[in-house]
Amino acid sequence: MKDLTTGNEGKLIWYFALPMLAGNVFQQLYNVVDSIVVGRAIGKEALAAVGANFPFIFALISFVVGIAIGSTVVISQYFGAKKMAEVKRAIDTLYIFMFFAAIVVTTLGLLFAKDIFRLIELPSDVLPDAVQYFKIYALGFIFFFGFQGTSAIMRGLGDSKTPFYFLGGSTLMNIVLDLIFVLIFHWGIKGVAAATVFSQAAAFFAIIFYINRFHKFLNFHPLRMRFDKVIFRKSLKIGLPTGFQQTFVALGFMALFRIVNMFGTATIAAYSVAVRIGSFAAMPAMNFSAALATFVGQNIGAGKMERIHKGLTSTLLMSNIVAGVISVIALLFAEPLMQIFTKDAQVVEIGKHYLLIVPIFYMVFATMFTINGVMRGAGDTLIPMFFTIISLWFVRVPASWFLSRKFGAIGIWWGIPIAWFVGLTLAFLTTKQAVGKLKLWLSRERRKLRAGL
Repeated sequence: MKDLTTGNEGKLIWYFALPMLAGNVFQQLYNVVDSIVVGRAIGKEALAAVGANFPFIFALISFVVGIAIGSTVVISQYFGAKKMAEVKRAIDTLYIFMFFAAIVVTTLGLLFAKDIFRLIELPSDVLPDAVQYFKIYALGFIFFFGFQGTSAIMRGLGDSKTPFYFLGGSTLMNIVLDLIFVLIFHWGIKGVAAATVFSQAAAFFAIIFYINRFHKFLNFHPLRMRFDKVIFRKSLKIGLPTGFQQTFVALGFMALFRIVNMFGTATIAAYSVAVRIGSFAAMPAMNFSAALATFVGQNIGAGKMERIHKGLTSTLLMSNIVAGVISVIALLFAEPLMQIFTKDAQVVEIGKHYLLIVPIFYMVFATMFTINGVMRGAGDTLIPMFFTIISLWFVRVPASWFLSRKFGAIGIWWGIPIAWFVGLTLAFLTTKQAVGKLKLWLSRERRKLRAGL
């Protein structure tokens, strides 16, 4: 557990974000290994099938993950205020919610997977592999939600290191199982999905064993848990906008994927690989934003409002430096990066164009996400939700569709930074107004303090 209400703001956020960042790099690493093994050992059709699953899986889990984010904010605020009884009830409530959510999501996914893939017009040569991959992958949702819930709890309490260690172990296990199941057992795309399920299960059971052994306050005993309606409503109030935001984002990705699908299997495979590579740029921004949100939540709970502006400034600097470095790497090595995943020249060429356009604007994305982190940490998740919906559904999807009609697949790629600029503009204007109110509040408090003296 880490108290973020005292000490240097920048250092606290950096060291809190670093394990989350490393953990997500590991998480993305096994997604990348999946794609490399599939692309080089099976073929571009299987590579496209794995990529087609991403927006569908994201759509299924996004709402639940959004609620978990809301619970993280509630836990961090209770912890900052030293209300430990409420912290424990919030933890129990989150676990119960995640369990039943996993059952619902798994059932819905298995029932409608084939229909959804047909709805987004997935090519017939990709459809069978996509459905087969999903049906196995879906069996691991309960372990995925369990691990994500535990990670959210520990982040709310200021511990971002422990989930990283278990995620790192899970990643290494996934990589090894990928190689065994595909290259030795020749299970094809089924082996890739099975490797992910086994790795997620191992991560969940391992972290539960750890907290039961070493963190008695967090002990996981399902039969002793109690659901708190009041705390759940508070978590919903904060988490619902984020959940809806994540869901609209996921549906937007599915809409974009339908546009991509119109250009054939090679473009689907190239887009899938480019998005995997781009995820390494998105993760730092998201992790710094999550760290800032926890920092803001704890400091609001402790009544230390003056630290928030300093935390935002430090986080903007850190996230933009990381985004800038990743941008340079992606631009300089666009073609070699694509060649790691596939030997298909057409796929490499299409993906290279993506990596010569989108990475130029990674710093825009990083700034947008960081600013939104302040609002989420303060419990104001409704505004970021509207910003996301506007920039995705009213800008990115229409722009990608229109530009793709004029310039082909390259037009889809240009729709991405256009939407980021709109989202950043909206976030900046809102946060500027919020910072102005914060400065006014601080000025009043200082005048009261001087008057008291």
